[in-house]
Amino acid sequence: MSKVLGLSKRISRLDYPIRKYNALARSLEEKGEKVIYLNIGDPLKYDFQTPRELIEEAYRAMLENHNYYASSEGVRELQEAIAYKEKVWNGVEVESRNVLVTSGVSEGINALFAALVDDGEKVLIPDPSYPLYINFADFYNANKVFYPLVEEEGWVPDTDRLRRLVDNNVKFIVVNNPHNPTGAVYPVKTIKEILDIAAEWDIPVVSDEIYDALTFEGEFVSTARVASKDNVVIGLNGFSKTFLATGWRLGYVYLKGPEEKVSQIRSAILAFLMTRLSAVTPLQVALARFARRKPLFLEEVRRKMDERRRFTFKRLNEIPGFRLPVAPAGAFYAFPRVEANMSDEEFARRLLLEEKVFVVYGSGFGPVGAGHVRLVFLPPLEVLEEAFNRIERFMRRIQRTS
Repeated sequence: MSKVLGLSKRISRLDYPIRKYNALARSLEEKGEKVIYLNIGDPLKYDFQTPRELIEEAYRAMLENHNYYASSEGVRELQEAIAYKEKVWNGVEVESRNVLVTSGVSEGINALFAALVDDGEKVLIPDPSYPLYINFADFYNANKVFYPLVEEEGWVPDTDRLRRLVDNNVKFIVVNNPHNPTGAVYPVKTIKEILDIAAEWDIPVVSDEIYDALTFEGEFVSTARVASKDNVVIGLNGFSKTFLATGWRLGYVYLKGPEEKVSQIRSAILAFLMTRLSAVTPLQVALARFARRKPLFLEEVRRKMDERRRFTFKRLNEIPGFRLPVAPAGAFYAFPRVEANMSDEEFARRLLLEEKVFVVYGSGFGPVGAGHVRLVFLPPLEVLEEAFNRIERFMRRIQRTS
């Protein structure tokens, strides 16, 4: 008689809604169905391409035999190039030694929780939130505390509510700007209010800025740029989205603030990163060379995304039962409210089964996300039009039968 394998309790806490129904989508395709994927924030799945010069730099780095293990904190030239990029792009002065290269922002989030949070300690997470913050809080048995974003105000954080949630057991406050899943871009006034609260309680601010160069309305202002000398800011960013290199899995963490605090956090994160040895070396070398150049390719990327964003905003508001009061100002997501006589997860599952359109259910992004869905506006206009026609057909059908 075979023994039943006992799995860890912590693994059962993980639930990643963005990819949850991938197997169902693949099974539909195997039956010959045409599935339109609006679930994954990957420009390269559509008609965007990695800059050729960057690919050539990767090839050259491999030919030059940069195929060894790198230092766990990253290739020094890339650390320096990231510090340069942050200064030029975002006006943030950061020392290159306080930059740590990670395998995507995802690993950076994992490293932060592993290094800074013990069982039962609190982390303040926006609601709605990118699911990995929820996942890793659960995985490390942290006490996740959601602070609300206000839908009617364009998904801007409610800083008064945030202030009332802070106490001495909070390890850090997460800020995600531009925001996933809503596309909000935060006013500088809101960012400063969050920083003031954090300084008052001596709490680090974790600022996820992976979409920093993909804004269409308003002005993106980096958290570290407007932080006071008393703030500790842990910046999270990377090359997946703005450099169109999602599969390269290269991101970074940078630290800014009082040196005695920054050095402690750096050592703790690096201790975790040492356990995985290093991020991919030749790709680090390639990006170190490429990241110092003027990103001319971004102008066309933004133009295409903005055209699709405007079309998405218009078309979604024409579909009965969909409501998107404010157009997303950054990133490449829309987060409309859906009026349907079923849960948002059941809505997303049935839409995939019946109309072969793959969106993500909003409750997977936190309690406030219930009754919403997240979709990307990355595909070409003709693909988006077909997707929205299918969604509208589905909505009219379920409204007739409810």
